[in-house]
Amino acid sequence: MASPPRRVSSPLYSLLPSSLAPIPLFHALPIYPLLLSSVFSPSLSRSLSSSMAPELQQDGETLPQNNNTYTSDHDALHKTKVTVVGSGNWGSVAAKLIASNTLRLSSFHDEVRMWVFEETLPSGEKLTDAINRNNENVKYLPGIKLGKNVVADPDLDNAVNGANMLVFVTPHQFMEGICKRLVGKIEGDVEAISLIKGMEVKMEGPCMISTLISEQLGINCCVLMGANIANEIALEKFSEATVGYRENRAIAEKWVHLFSTPYFIVTPVQDVEGVELCGTLKNVVAIAAGFVDGLEMGNNTKAAIMRIGLREMKAFSKMLFSSVKDSTFFESCGVADLITTCLGGRNRKVAEAFARGGGKRSFDELEAEMLQGQKLQGVSTAKEVYEVLSHRGWLEFFPLFATVHEICIGSLPPSAIVEHSERKPEL
Repeated sequence: MASPPRRVSSPLYSLLPSSLAPIPLFHALPIYPLLLSSVFSPSLSRSLSSSMAPELQQDGETLPQNNNTYTSDHDALHKTKVTVVGSGNWGSVAAKLIASNTLRLSSFHDEVRMWVFEETLPSGEKLTDAINRNNENVKYLPGIKLGKNVVADPDLDNAVNGANMLVFVTPHQFMEGICKRLVGKIEGDVEAISLIKGMEVKMEGPCMISTLISEQLGINCCVLMGANIANEIALEKFSEATVGYRENRAIAEKWVHLFSTPYFIVTPVQDVEGVELCGTLKNVVAIAAGFVDGLEMGNNTKAAIMRIGLREMKAFSKMLFSSVKDSTFFESCGVADLITTCLGGRNRKVAEAFARGGGKRSFDELEAEMLQGQKLQGVSTAKEVYEVLSHRGWLEFFPLFATVHEICIGSLPPSAIVEHSERKPEL
C-alpha cells in the first residue's frame, strides 16, 4: 500500500485560512499565487477558503478537482449557466478563463457558450465551425486551446437562452445594437458583467456600457477591467483585474470566483463608474503614447504624457460621477492598466504607425491593415470624450484628451501632442 503524502512544514502555511492548512506541498503549490494575493485581498482569501479548499481536501482525503460527478439531479437543475457574448481576442481569452473554472466549481454548468459574429475564413470554413472543430479561435486567438467545454454559437438568441450569467466583451460601438436584439430575450434572475472599454454619447449625455446593458435589458451589470493584454493572459502569464460592483458584494464575489485562476487575480471594488471609466479613458492616453513613440520622443516624454493622461482620467471621471473613488485609480483597472496599454496595447501600436507616417494614412486604413479584424477603441473613445467636453464647456480643462482627438481627425499634426498637452489648466 502506498504511504500517504508527507506533510511538509512551510512558512507559507501561516498565510493559509484554517480550512486550507495543512495541505501536502504538491497540492498547495498550484494555489500559492492565490494564497499570497489573499494577504492583500481579504475577499480573495474568503473565495479560496469557501470554494477551493473543499475541492482540495476533505476529512484527510484528496478529492477530484471536478465535483460535478457527486452533484444530485436536483442540484444540476440549479447550476449556473454562463454565456460569453463576443469572441474576439479578449472574448476568447475570457471564455478560456471561465471554462477552466466552470469545470472546477460544482455550482456551474460545465458548458460555456460563446456567441460568435459569424465570418467566413479564407479557407471557406465558417469561423464558428472552425472554433468548435479545433477548440481554438483560429482567427483571433490562434494556437490557444479554449477548453473542450467552450461551444461557439453564431445564433445570439440561442447562445443566451437559459444563461444566468452573461459576459459582454465586444467592441463598444456594437453594444447598443446587441442590446436591442436581446430585449425581451433575457428571462429570470440574470446577472451581467461588461469587459467593454468605451461609452455611448447620447443627446442627454454620456452613457457607460454597463448602464446601457442595465437599462435596456433590466439586469444588474458589474464590470471587469485591468492591466490585461489578452495574448499574455492566454499564455497564462500572471496578471490582475478589477471587478467593479454597485451594491451586491455577493454577486461581485461570484464573478471573482468565475474569473480567478492562479495566474489571473481578480479583486472586487465598489465603484462601477470609476472602474469602467479607467478602462475606457486609458485607451485615449495610449493613442497619445503611440504618437510619442512614432515621433521617437523618448521615454521621458512618454512618462510625462502618461502622468498628464492619468490626471485627466481622474478629473474627467470625478466631474462626470462624484461617487468615483480616488483609490480606484490605484487598482489594476487604473494606473496598472494605463501603464500596460501605453507600453504594449493595440491602440499604442496603431497610433505609432500613424505618427511615423506623418498622419497621412487614416486610422481606419491602419486598423484594417494591422489588426486583422480587431477594432481600435481609443480613436472612437477620443471622439466621444471630445463631444462630452465640447458640450459641457470643459475643453480647456483637458488639453491632452482634446489634442488626441484633433490629431486623429487631422486638425493637428502628431507633433502637437507635446505642444498642446503641456498646458496646465486649473482643474
